[in-house]
Amino acid sequence: MSSNNQETTGYVEAVCTSLKKGMVKHEVEEIVLEENWGIHDDAHAGIWHRQVSLLAAERIGEIKKVMPRLPHGAFAENIITRGLDLRDLRLGEQLAIEGGIRLEITQIGKECHNDGCAIKKATGKCIMPTEGIFTRVVKGGSIKKGAAIERIAGLSETATRVAA
Repeated sequence: MSSNNQETTGYVEAVCTSLKKGMVKHEVEEIVLEENWGIHDDAHAGIWHRQVSLLAAERIGEIKKVMPRLPHGAFAENIITRGLDLRDLRLGEQLAIEGGIRLEITQIGKECHNDGCAIKKATGKCIMPTEGIFTRVVKGGSIKKGAAIERIAGLSETATRVAA
């Protein structure tokens, strides 16, 4: 994690999990990522392409201007980053997280619920359709708040974004 480029490096501001799909995730002290599975005891763990989700704290902050009490995990995100520009990520690229963890970008964006999530209803906007980053665990380990996170560029030429 030696790069000083603020757009490609950052840190983990919070980690969140939930036991059931469709539930708001709750901030926890630590998450344990299992290779090719996801987060231990998280509802989205499994053998599929959306094992771990990420959102940028800077983008969540824009929604917090309207909903200041919005807790970490409200968008069902697992990892909240700060200082890393997630909008520049491409499919196939990887993120390295302190402790030897590797995540591969598998999807960018996801459709909001049919009638819109509670956040969209309250603010008129949901950031998950355009800002949500989904990954699979290439190499597991433990992540705590404050862990360094870095983009490993050059593994993919293009990305597909899910329409909002």
